[in-house]
Amino acid sequence: QVQLVESGGGLVQPGGSLRLSCAASGSIFSINRMGWYRQAPGRQRELVARVTSNGGVTNYADSVKGRFTISRDIAKNTVDLQMNSLNVEDTAVYYCQYSDWNRVSWGQGTQVTVSS
Repeated sequence: QVQLVESGGGLVQPGGSLRLSCAASGSIFSINRMGWYRQAPGRQRELVARVTSNGGVTNYADSVKGRFTISRDIAKNTVDLQMNSLNVEDTAVYYCQYSDWNRVSWGQGTQVTVSS
């Protein structure tokens, strides 16, 4: 079992920045992928960004390319999401995800609200 603890959400004005962090603990497989998903009210959960355990492969949603950056600290089993130039469409609950060959684990979610 893998546990995920997220932090860093909050309220920010349009054009502002936030940084989300997620720490994984438990039975972590050496080859894995961690990332961030989000779910806005009335919408399906969608991929924001994800990165493999060796940092070699990253994927971003088209809507966040050039504004968000995902990074990992393999030694600490953490994944961060730096979000810049935020707009109201980025408002959602953001979830950290861990996956390997055997399991998918989710964090509890952290609210990001972009509003003036």
